[in-house]
Amino acid sequence: MIVLGACAVWSLTTATAHGGRPEGVLLAVLALAAGYAAGRISGALLPVAAPCAASLAMLALAINAPDTAAGSPLITPLGRTGATTALLALSTGAACCAASAARGPMPRTALRLLAAGITVTAAVSGSTTASAACAAVLLCSLAADRMRRRSMGLVGFAVAAAVVTGATWAVAEDALPDGLTISLEGQLSPHRVQLWRDALGMVHQEPVLGVGPGRFEDLSPTVAQSLTPDGKPHSAPFQLAAEQGVIGVALLATVFCWVLYALWWTARPTPVVLTAGAALTALAVVAAVGNVLSFTTVTAGAGLLAGIATARPIAEAGTRRDADPPAPGGRAAP
Repeated sequence: MIVLGACAVWSLTTATAHGGRPEGVLLAVLALAAGYAAGRISGALLPVAAPCAASLAMLALAINAPDTAAGSPLITPLGRTGATTALLALSTGAACCAASAARGPMPRTALRLLAAGITVTAAVSGSTTASAACAAVLLCSLAADRMRRRSMGLVGFAVAAAVVTGATWAVAEDALPDGLTISLEGQLSPHRVQLWRDALGMVHQEPVLGVGPGRFEDLSPTVAQSLTPDGKPHSAPFQLAAEQGVIGVALLATVFCWVLYALWWTARPTPVVLTAGAALTALAVVAAVGNVLSFTTVTAGAGLLAGIATARPIAEAGTRRDADPPAPGGRAAP
Protein backbone atom coordinates (compact mmCIF):
# COMPACT_ATOMS: atom_id res chain seq x y z
CA MET A 1 0.00 0.00 0.00
CA ILE A 2 2.96 2.31 0.61
CA VAL A 3 4.22 1.76 -2.93
CA LEU A 4 0.81 2.33 -4.51
CA GLY A 5 0.30 5.39 -2.31
CA ALA A 6 3.64 6.76 -3.48
CA CYS A 7 2.56 6.27 -7.12
CA ALA A 8 -0.62 8.26 -6.49
CA VAL A 9 1.18 11.02 -4.55
CA TRP A 10 3.89 11.38 -7.19
CA SER A 11 1.34 11.70 -10.01
CA LEU A 12 -0.37 14.49 -8.07
CA THR A 13 3.00 16.12 -7.39
CA THR A 14 4.03 16.16 -11.05
CA ALA A 15 0.58 17.39 -12.05
CA THR A 16 0.90 20.26 -9.61
CA ALA A 17 4.38 21.16 -10.87
CA HIS A 18 3.62 21.23 -14.60
CA GLY A 19 -0.12 20.83 -14.89
CA GLY A 20 -1.71 17.74 -16.30
CA ARG A 21 -4.41 15.16 -15.76
CA PRO A 22 -3.45 12.62 -13.06
CA GLU A 23 -6.87 10.96 -13.09
CA GLY A 24 -5.67 8.12 -15.34
CA VAL A 25 -2.84 7.17 -13.00
CA LEU A 26 -5.09 7.43 -9.95
CA LEU A 27 -7.68 5.19 -11.61
CA ALA A 28 -5.01 2.61 -12.48
CA VAL A 29 -3.73 2.60 -8.89
CA LEU A 30 -7.27 2.23 -7.54
CA ALA A 31 -8.05 -0.63 -9.96
CA LEU A 32 -4.85 -2.46 -9.05
CA ALA A 33 -5.48 -2.10 -5.32
CA ALA A 34 -9.13 -3.15 -5.63
CA GLY A 35 -8.22 -6.14 -7.77
CA TYR A 36 -5.53 -7.22 -5.33
CA ALA A 37 -7.87 -6.96 -2.35
CA ALA A 38 -10.56 -8.92 -4.18
CA GLY A 39 -7.99 -11.56 -5.13
CA ARG A 40 -6.74 -11.97 -1.57
CA ILE A 41 -10.30 -12.43 -0.26
CA SER A 42 -11.59 -14.71 -3.01
CA GLY A 43 -8.34 -16.70 -3.14
CA ALA A 44 -8.53 -17.37 0.59
CA LEU A 45 -12.15 -18.53 0.39
CA LEU A 46 -12.10 -20.35 -2.97
CA PRO A 47 -8.52 -21.20 -3.99
CA VAL A 48 -9.61 -23.12 -7.11
CA ALA A 49 -12.94 -21.59 -8.07
CA ALA A 50 -11.68 -17.99 -7.76
CA PRO A 51 -8.89 -18.23 -10.37
CA CYS A 52 -11.16 -20.28 -12.62
CA ALA A 53 -13.87 -17.61 -12.49
CA ALA A 54 -11.25 -14.89 -13.02
CA SER A 55 -9.93 -16.71 -16.07
CA LEU A 56 -13.37 -17.00 -17.66
CA ALA A 57 -14.18 -13.36 -16.88
CA MET A 58 -10.97 -12.07 -18.45
CA LEU A 59 -11.46 -14.33 -21.45
CA ALA A 60 -14.95 -12.90 -21.97
CA LEU A 61 -13.61 -9.34 -21.70
CA ALA A 62 -10.89 -10.11 -24.24
CA ILE A 63 -13.29 -11.68 -26.74
CA ASN A 64 -15.80 -8.84 -26.45
CA ALA A 65 -13.20 -6.06 -26.54
CA PRO A 66 -14.07 -3.48 -29.23
CA ASP A 67 -11.83 -3.23 -32.27
CA THR A 68 -10.32 0.14 -31.44
CA ALA A 69 -7.27 -0.23 -33.67
CA ALA A 70 -8.98 0.00 -37.05
CA GLY A 71 -6.76 2.01 -39.34
CA SER A 72 -4.10 2.49 -36.68
CA PRO A 73 -0.43 2.27 -37.67
CA LEU A 74 0.25 0.69 -34.27
CA ILE A 75 -1.64 -2.55 -34.87
CA THR A 76 1.58 -4.59 -35.04
CA PRO A 77 2.75 -6.57 -33.14
CA LEU A 78 -0.09 -6.72 -30.58
CA GLY A 79 -3.09 -7.32 -32.81
CA ARG A 80 -6.32 -5.37 -32.28
CA THR A 81 -5.33 -3.85 -28.96
CA GLY A 82 -2.65 -4.54 -26.43
CA ALA A 83 -5.42 -4.93 -23.85
CA THR A 84 -6.71 -8.02 -25.65
CA THR A 85 -3.25 -9.58 -25.56
CA ALA A 86 -2.80 -8.76 -21.88
CA LEU A 87 -6.21 -10.09 -20.86
CA LEU A 88 -5.64 -13.37 -22.73
CA ALA A 89 -2.26 -13.85 -21.05
CA LEU A 90 -3.75 -13.13 -17.61
CA SER A 91 -6.67 -15.44 -18.37
CA THR A 92 -4.29 -18.25 -19.27
CA GLY A 93 -2.32 -17.64 -16.08
CA ALA A 94 -5.44 -17.72 -13.92
CA ALA A 95 -6.60 -21.00 -15.49
CA CYS A 96 -3.16 -22.54 -14.92
CA CYS A 97 -3.15 -21.31 -11.30
CA ALA A 98 -6.49 -23.01 -10.77
CA ALA A 99 -5.11 -26.21 -12.30
CA SER A 100 -2.05 -26.13 -10.04
CA ALA A 101 -4.23 -25.59 -6.96
CA ALA A 102 -6.81 -28.26 -7.88
CA ARG A 103 -6.78 -31.69 -6.31
CA GLY A 104 -7.34 -34.74 -8.45
CA PRO A 105 -6.39 -35.48 -12.05
CA MET A 106 -9.78 -34.73 -13.60
CA PRO A 107 -10.11 -31.10 -12.43
CA ARG A 108 -6.48 -30.42 -13.31
CA THR A 109 -6.88 -31.84 -16.79
CA ALA A 110 -10.04 -29.83 -17.39
CA LEU A 111 -8.39 -26.60 -16.28
CA ARG A 112 -5.29 -27.29 -18.39
CA LEU A 113 -7.58 -27.79 -21.36
CA LEU A 114 -9.20 -24.43 -20.58
CA ALA A 115 -5.76 -22.79 -20.64
CA ALA A 116 -4.96 -24.53 -23.93
CA GLY A 117 -8.28 -23.34 -25.34
CA ILE A 118 -7.46 -19.76 -24.39
CA THR A 119 -4.13 -20.11 -26.20
CA VAL A 120 -5.93 -21.34 -29.31
CA THR A 121 -8.33 -18.40 -29.02
CA ALA A 122 -5.34 -16.05 -28.93
CA ALA A 123 -3.96 -17.65 -32.10
CA VAL A 124 -7.33 -17.36 -33.85
CA SER A 125 -7.52 -13.67 -32.91
CA GLY A 126 -4.65 -13.01 -35.31
CA SER A 127 -2.22 -11.63 -32.74
CA THR A 128 1.15 -13.35 -32.81
CA THR A 129 2.11 -11.69 -29.54
CA ALA A 130 -1.05 -12.87 -27.79
CA SER A 131 -0.62 -16.48 -28.88
CA ALA A 132 3.09 -16.42 -27.95
CA ALA A 133 2.35 -14.90 -24.54
CA CYS A 134 -0.37 -17.45 -23.74
CA ALA A 135 1.80 -20.33 -24.93
CA ALA A 136 4.71 -19.10 -22.83
CA VAL A 137 2.53 -18.87 -19.71
CA LEU A 138 1.14 -22.37 -20.32
CA LEU A 139 4.61 -23.86 -20.84
CA CYS A 140 5.96 -22.11 -17.73
CA SER A 141 3.07 -23.52 -15.73
CA LEU A 142 3.78 -27.05 -16.94
CA ALA A 143 7.47 -26.65 -16.12
CA ALA A 144 6.66 -25.18 -12.69
CA ASP A 145 5.01 -28.44 -11.65
CA ARG A 146 8.50 -29.99 -11.59
CA MET A 147 10.23 -27.15 -9.79
CA ARG A 148 10.76 -27.04 -6.04
CA ARG A 149 12.54 -23.69 -5.67
CA ARG A 150 10.78 -20.57 -6.82
CA SER A 151 13.57 -18.03 -6.35
CA MET A 152 15.40 -18.75 -9.61
CA GLY A 153 12.17 -18.62 -11.60
CA LEU A 154 11.15 -15.28 -10.11
CA VAL A 155 14.60 -13.83 -10.71
CA GLY A 156 14.36 -15.01 -14.31
CA PHE A 157 11.04 -13.22 -14.71
CA ALA A 158 12.54 -9.98 -13.37
CA VAL A 159 15.50 -10.29 -15.76
CA ALA A 160 13.20 -10.96 -18.74
CA ALA A 161 11.13 -7.84 -18.02
CA ALA A 162 14.29 -5.76 -17.58
CA VAL A 163 15.82 -7.04 -20.83
CA VAL A 164 12.71 -6.23 -22.87
CA THR A 165 12.44 -2.77 -21.33
CA GLY A 166 16.13 -2.15 -21.94
CA ALA A 167 15.79 -3.29 -25.55
CA THR A 168 12.97 -0.83 -26.20
CA TRP A 169 15.07 1.94 -24.67
CA ALA A 170 18.02 0.95 -26.89
CA VAL A 171 15.79 1.04 -29.99
CA ALA A 172 14.52 4.50 -29.09
CA GLU A 173 18.05 5.74 -28.43
CA ASP A 174 19.26 4.15 -31.69
CA ALA A 175 21.95 2.38 -29.68
CA LEU A 176 21.72 -0.98 -31.45
CA PRO A 177 23.45 -2.03 -34.68
CA ASP A 178 21.74 -0.64 -37.78
CA GLY A 179 20.51 -3.98 -39.09
CA LEU A 180 18.98 -4.99 -35.76
CA THR A 181 17.39 -1.56 -35.27
CA ILE A 182 15.79 -1.66 -38.71
CA SER A 183 14.47 -5.17 -38.09
CA LEU A 184 12.97 -4.24 -34.71
CA GLU A 185 11.46 -1.04 -36.06
CA GLY A 186 9.79 -3.06 -38.79
CA GLN A 187 8.24 -5.37 -36.19
CA LEU A 188 7.22 -2.61 -33.81
CA SER A 189 6.26 -0.07 -36.53
CA PRO A 190 8.25 3.14 -37.19
CA HIS A 191 5.34 5.20 -35.84
CA ARG A 192 5.60 3.56 -32.42
CA VAL A 193 9.37 4.03 -32.30
CA GLN A 194 8.98 7.69 -33.20
CA LEU A 195 6.56 8.10 -30.29
CA TRP A 196 9.19 6.61 -28.00
CA ARG A 197 11.76 9.08 -29.29
CA ASP A 198 9.38 11.93 -28.58
CA ALA A 199 9.09 10.61 -25.03
CA LEU A 200 12.87 10.48 -24.70
CA GLY A 201 13.06 14.10 -25.79
CA MET A 202 10.69 15.04 -22.99
CA VAL A 203 12.78 13.04 -20.51
CA HIS A 204 15.89 14.97 -21.53
CA GLN A 205 14.03 18.25 -20.95
CA GLU A 206 12.42 17.29 -17.61
CA PRO A 207 14.24 14.24 -16.22
CA VAL A 208 12.96 14.49 -12.64
CA LEU A 209 9.37 15.74 -12.72
CA GLY A 210 8.47 15.00 -16.34
CA VAL A 211 6.11 17.17 -18.37
CA GLY A 212 3.03 16.28 -16.31
CA PRO A 213 0.53 13.39 -16.39
CA GLY A 214 -1.53 13.23 -19.58
CA ARG A 215 0.48 15.93 -21.35
CA PHE A 216 2.38 13.67 -23.76
CA GLU A 217 -0.26 14.09 -26.47
CA ASP A 218 -0.06 17.89 -26.13
CA LEU A 219 3.72 18.00 -26.64
CA SER A 220 4.44 15.13 -29.02
CA PRO A 221 5.04 16.18 -32.66
CA THR A 222 4.31 12.62 -33.83
CA VAL A 223 0.89 12.64 -32.17
CA ALA A 224 0.09 16.01 -33.74
CA GLN A 225 0.91 14.67 -37.21
CA SER A 226 -0.89 11.33 -36.82
CA LEU A 227 -4.23 10.81 -38.56
CA THR A 228 -5.52 8.52 -35.80
CA PRO A 229 -3.88 9.78 -32.57
CA ASP A 230 -4.72 8.28 -29.19
CA GLY A 231 -2.32 10.44 -27.19
CA LYS A 232 -0.22 7.55 -25.86
CA PRO A 233 3.44 6.67 -26.46
CA HIS A 234 2.43 2.97 -26.38
CA SER A 235 4.91 2.00 -23.69
CA ALA A 236 4.30 2.27 -19.96
CA PRO A 237 7.97 2.99 -19.10
CA PHE A 238 8.23 5.68 -21.79
CA GLN A 239 4.93 7.27 -20.80
CA LEU A 240 5.87 7.46 -17.13
CA ALA A 241 9.38 8.68 -17.95
CA ALA A 242 8.02 11.46 -20.17
CA GLU A 243 5.14 12.50 -17.92
CA GLN A 244 6.50 11.74 -14.41
CA GLY A 245 10.25 11.61 -14.86
CA VAL A 246 12.67 8.91 -13.82
CA ILE A 247 11.02 8.68 -10.40
CA GLY A 248 7.79 7.59 -12.09
CA VAL A 249 9.66 4.79 -13.88
CA ALA A 250 11.34 3.78 -10.63
CA LEU A 251 7.96 3.54 -8.91
CA LEU A 252 6.60 1.37 -11.73
CA ALA A 253 9.61 -0.96 -11.42
CA THR A 254 9.13 -1.04 -7.65
CA VAL A 255 5.52 -2.16 -8.02
CA PHE A 256 6.57 -5.03 -10.30
CA CYS A 257 9.44 -6.07 -8.01
CA TRP A 258 7.14 -5.90 -4.99
CA VAL A 259 4.69 -8.28 -6.69
CA LEU A 260 7.50 -10.75 -7.39
CA TYR A 261 8.68 -10.43 -3.78
CA ALA A 262 5.15 -11.06 -2.50
CA LEU A 263 4.97 -14.17 -4.70
CA TRP A 264 8.31 -15.38 -3.34
CA TRP A 265 7.16 -14.86 0.26
CA THR A 266 3.70 -16.42 -0.01
CA ALA A 267 2.92 -19.86 1.40
CA ARG A 268 1.11 -20.95 -1.76
CA PRO A 269 2.60 -23.88 -3.72
CA THR A 270 5.50 -23.09 -6.04
CA PRO A 271 3.59 -24.04 -9.25
CA VAL A 272 0.89 -21.46 -8.42
CA VAL A 273 3.51 -18.82 -7.64
CA LEU A 274 5.56 -19.35 -10.80
CA THR A 275 2.48 -19.52 -13.01
CA ALA A 276 1.22 -16.19 -11.71
CA GLY A 277 4.70 -14.74 -12.06
CA ALA A 278 4.88 -15.86 -15.67
CA ALA A 279 1.52 -14.26 -16.51
CA LEU A 280 2.41 -10.98 -14.78
CA THR A 281 5.79 -10.93 -16.54
CA ALA A 282 4.02 -11.41 -19.87
CA LEU A 283 1.89 -8.39 -18.95
CA ALA A 284 5.03 -6.39 -18.13
CA VAL A 285 6.56 -7.30 -21.49
CA VAL A 286 3.43 -6.27 -23.37
CA ALA A 287 3.24 -3.04 -21.35
CA ALA A 288 6.77 -2.19 -22.47
CA VAL A 289 5.60 -1.99 -26.10
CA GLY A 290 1.93 -1.06 -25.70
CA ASN A 291 -0.55 1.03 -23.75
CA VAL A 292 -2.15 -1.90 -21.91
CA LEU A 293 -1.89 -0.27 -18.47
CA SER A 294 -4.22 2.47 -19.70
CA PHE A 295 -7.10 -0.05 -19.55
CA THR A 296 -8.76 -0.44 -16.16
CA THR A 297 -9.72 -4.05 -16.90
CA VAL A 298 -6.06 -4.96 -17.36
CA THR A 299 -4.78 -3.31 -14.17
CA ALA A 300 -7.66 -4.76 -12.15
CA GLY A 301 -7.05 -8.20 -13.68
CA ALA A 302 -3.35 -8.04 -12.83
CA GLY A 303 -4.15 -7.12 -9.24
CA LEU A 304 -6.74 -9.89 -9.05
CA LEU A 305 -4.29 -12.55 -10.24
CA ALA A 306 -1.56 -11.31 -7.89
CA GLY A 307 -3.99 -11.33 -4.97
CA ILE A 308 -5.21 -14.87 -5.71
CA ALA A 309 -1.65 -16.17 -6.03
CA THR A 310 -0.55 -14.62 -2.71
CA ALA A 311 -3.70 -15.43 -0.70
CA ARG A 312 -3.51 -18.08 2.00
CA PRO A 313 -6.53 -20.40 1.71
CA ILE A 314 -8.49 -20.56 4.94
CA ALA A 315 -8.83 -24.34 4.68
CA GLU A 316 -5.05 -24.78 4.46
CA ALA A 317 -4.48 -22.37 7.35
CA GLY A 318 -6.92 -24.32 9.50
CA THR A 319 -5.29 -27.63 8.63
CA ARG A 320 -1.83 -26.36 9.51
CA ARG A 321 -3.11 -24.87 12.78
CA ASP A 322 -4.69 -28.19 13.77
CA ALA A 323 -1.46 -30.01 12.93
CA ASP A 324 0.72 -27.74 15.08
CA PRO A 325 1.67 -29.19 18.48
CA PRO A 326 0.20 -27.50 21.55
CA ALA A 327 2.25 -24.67 22.97
CA PRO A 328 3.33 -24.68 26.63
CA GLY A 329 0.38 -24.01 28.87
CA GLY A 330 -2.05 -26.06 26.80
CA ARG A 331 -2.74 -23.41 24.12
CA ALA A 332 -2.36 -24.03 20.42
CA ALA A 333 0.72 -22.60 18.78
CA PRO A 334 0.03 -19.28 16.95
